[in-house]
Amino acid sequence: MSIQRIAFSAANLQPRVSYQTQKNEKNRNASDFSFSGMSSASSLAVRNNFMSNVSFRGLDNDTKNTGAGLKKSIKDLDDIQGKRALVRVDINVPLDENKNVTDDTRIQAIRPTLDYLKDRGAKIVLMAHLGRPKGQRNEEYSLKPVADYMSELLGEEVVFIPDIKDAPEMVNNLKNGQIALLENIRFYKEEEAKNDDMTFAKELAELGDFYVNDAFGAAHRNHTSTAKLAEVLKPAVSGLLMEKEIRCLSQALDNPERPFTAIVGGSKVSSKIGVLENLLDKVDNLIIGGGMAYTFVKANGGEIGNSLCEDDQIEVARAIMKKAEEKGVNLIFDTDVLATDDFSGNGTTKIVKINEIPDGFMGVDSGIESREKFADVLKSSKTILMNGPVGVFENPKFSQGTQAVLAAIVDATKNGATSVIGGGDSVAAAKQFQDADDFTHVSTGGGASLEFIEGKILPGVDALDDV
Repeated sequence: MSIQRIAFSAANLQPRVSYQTQKNEKNRNASDFSFSGMSSASSLAVRNNFMSNVSFRGLDNDTKNTGAGLKKSIKDLDDIQGKRALVRVDINVPLDENKNVTDDTRIQAIRPTLDYLKDRGAKIVLMAHLGRPKGQRNEEYSLKPVADYMSELLGEEVVFIPDIKDAPEMVNNLKNGQIALLENIRFYKEEEAKNDDMTFAKELAELGDFYVNDAFGAAHRNHTSTAKLAEVLKPAVSGLLMEKEIRCLSQALDNPERPFTAIVGGSKVSSKIGVLENLLDKVDNLIIGGGMAYTFVKANGGEIGNSLCEDDQIEVARAIMKKAEEKGVNLIFDTDVLATDDFSGNGTTKIVKINEIPDGFMGVDSGIESREKFADVLKSSKTILMNGPVGVFENPKFSQGTQAVLAAIVDATKNGATSVIGGGDSVAAAKQFQDADDFTHVSTGGGASLEFIEGKILPGVDALDDV
């Protein structure tokens, strides 16, 4: 359901102070994924193990595969010793000019699944992509450096398969518990083909006895390795990372303990319409910050100077405010902001009211009063979902608002709240200013998290076997 682009009378930007008090007393347990066999070969594994040992405080771990329908996971499989596990993973990691992995977060995130399959004697064949080679072989996007890094990290050879035509023999030669990695699956144009041809899926299916999707970050893609393959290779189940992502996001969205507060930030209203509309049906409090907030302020008659604004989204902003009022959602904006006349941070800055930004200045961060207001709401919340920063956090001079929000979320989490960080920029900010285990869950999916929060069906999840 999309927001109708029609005019509504302007809603009051001042937040209401009442809360919905409905509570969910569902029993909650804690769990922890631990990584065995950590190699000391690379200090990066220590510095960047952002996703390792993530504690799921406040989540019911007896709830299996909630959301998007109940889906089977590798824990539902019987004896897999000697079986070939064809596993789609998301190890689209950054490399420097020398092809060294500079952030292994995504590799660390799949280790629980690798350990589970290894411990049960499966032969593990990984499929993944790196960058956007656009269906052509391009050594700039080869996964060979990633295979080498994983070999060093795991302390054992990860067999690299340079071409699918070499795969059948190399896969058959794998020993129980051994891992192989196929070359970039996006080197093949059939991977991203927008048709129903299953030829490539059937070719890949010959490499496995069962299919596992652990690539939540690519679950919103209707590609051969993420969705079509699940139709021709059975069983088709989720890995532990995929299962965790679905469980954590679903429980926050569909079974929250209240009050439930969401923070939605970022630069554009147009990129978050679906998120905002879906959340209005679920939350008690909705904090809207970052560049997108100025479209709402202008829609309500405020002066925003040179701040970012999408004039073609003014009516959408009014519709969202109207819907929030009708739903009884406490819609919260900055009252004051840090404004500057130089986006680089080298100009004049001053704190001003959000609806009184002078010409020549633009809002770039939450003000002191706003940070305190956000913190008060967050610290009284029992479920928190963050999707987007509240300022230009990439510039240290404009990062205080985002830092304050994250610190308040950490405090709330320590006091028993469930906190979920979803979305690429939110994860980057959380990673920069806090530690992963300060939150209940930090999602590995960028676009996938966004679409999940919007309420969209993710092809990579939908294609998996139902329980």
